[in-house]
Amino acid sequence: MADSEHYVRDDVRGFLDMLEQMGGQGVEEVGAVTGREQMRAMGAIAEAPAREMAVQKDLSCPGSLGDIPLRFYDVKAQRGPSPVVLFLHGGGFVIGDLEVYNNLCTEISHILDLPVVSVDYRLAPEHPFPAAPDDCEAAARWVASSPKELDREVTGLVITGDSAGGNLTIVTTNQLMANPADVPVLVQAPIYPVASDITQHQSFADFSDGFLLTGAAMTWFTQQYAPDDNDPRNVPMLGDCSNTPPTVICAAGLDPLRDSGREYAAHLVQLGTEVSYFEFSGIIHGFTTLRKAIPSGQADLEAFLGAIKVKLNRIVA
Repeated sequence: MADSEHYVRDDVRGFLDMLEQMGGQGVEEVGAVTGREQMRAMGAIAEAPAREMAVQKDLSCPGSLGDIPLRFYDVKAQRGPSPVVLFLHGGGFVIGDLEVYNNLCTEISHILDLPVVSVDYRLAPEHPFPAAPDDCEAAARWVASSPKELDREVTGLVITGDSAGGNLTIVTTNQLMANPADVPVLVQAPIYPVASDITQHQSFADFSDGFLLTGAAMTWFTQQYAPDDNDPRNVPMLGDCSNTPPTVICAAGLDPLRDSGREYAAHLVQLGTEVSYFEFSGIIHGFTTLRKAIPSGQADLEAFLGAIKVKLNRIVA
C-alpha cells in the first residue's frame, strides 16, 4: 500500500484503500481483453457524470488501413469559426476507448466551450506501434480540414490526451509541426504523458506499487505496444521538439510517470517554448477519469483546462 512518506490526499487514500480491499488482478495478469473490461467497469463506478451536450455523435474518418471511429461533442448546437480539441485517450496503448473517456470529453467541451473530437485509435497487441500514432495523425489532419461531417469551420487544433494519449499528443503535435495540416496546432496539452524512458526515473521506483498504475502494468503495456523501439514517434523527446506550440502539461504527484512530465516540461523550457506545468500533489495517475471517487481531482482538471483557455485567448486575440 501507499508509502507513508508521501503526501496522499484523504479522498485518494480512501480510493486506494477501497481498491486494496477489493483485491483483483493487474492488467499484466488478466490480459488485454479483460483489462479493457476492467477499465470500463472502473469508469462506471469512479468517474463523474457526463455534462449535457448539444451535439454528441459517433463519426469516422479515413485511416491508412480503414476507417477510424471518432466521437464528436459540442456544448453548443452551432458555432462560428473556432478551434477544435482533439482528444487522444489513455490506457497504455492497449486498453481505453471512447466510452471510458466519454464523460471527460463532455467536461472538456463544457469548460473550454469548444468542440471536441475523441479518437478511437487502434490498440495493441492486435495493432502494435505505429498503428496508434498513424491513426491519431490521420484524425488530426482530417479534423483540421473542416470536414463537412463536423459542420464546423476549424481555425486550429488543441491536442490533448492522458498517459498513452499524452504520449500521442506530443507525437501528433511533433508530426504536424514538421508537416503542417490545414490549420495549426494552437496548443498542445499532454496529461501525465509518457515522453521519455520512464524506467530511468525516480518516480517510477517510488510509485511502482500501491498507487493504481503499477510498474508491472507499465512494463507489460510497453511489451505489448513497442518493445525496444526508440523511434521518435514512440519516445517523443527523441524527436525534434524545437517548434512546439504553447504547451500545458499536467502531472500527478503520486504517479510513476510523474518525472516524465517534469523532464518534458524542462526540455521544452530549454527550447524556449511557452510552457505551463502543473504537478498536482497527493493525487494518482488517472485522476481525470476518477472524479467521482476522487472529487478533489475536479479542481485540478479545471486548473489544467483553465490554463489551456488562457493560452487560447492570448493566441486567438
